[in-house]
Amino acid sequence: MRKPRSTAGWTIAVFGVLALLMGAAGLARPELLLTLLGFEVIPAAQRADGDFTRTFLYASSMASFNMGVYYLVAAHTEWRAFYRFTVWFRLLTFSVFTLVVVFGVAPVMFLGVAVWEGIGAVATAVGLRRDGRSLPAAAPEAVRSDA
Repeated sequence: MRKPRSTAGWTIAVFGVLALLMGAAGLARPELLLTLLGFEVIPAAQRADGDFTRTFLYASSMASFNMGVYYLVAAHTEWRAFYRFTVWFRLLTFSVFTLVVVFGVAPVMFLGVAVWEGIGAVATAVGLRRDGRSLPAAAPEAVRSDA
């Protein structure tokens, strides 16, 4: 895979690598994710019947792994429409994750996930703005159509 060709592409690639790695970590050791997010880790043998926490962790880890791949493909192809799309949805994710902490649904440590999403959205938005001013109009490979 070649290096991203824009500032926004780098922000997308970094997020993609981290999402892929976190997804892989969650698939290999789901309890690690619980610990990193500040949730209590209850051994599987002590969980109540019908507690599907581990199932949910596997599902969200696989989703994170897949999302990492999607972001890396977008960075590789310099898919700027995707970059713009992620800004708005990462800001939405920041808002929802912040609210679940504010309302006591998630531990305060979970706010780190919200902050990561917010910083990522802002970094990509800044990268898009910077790239828009610095990319030459006559370079069709550098400025792709958003189709």
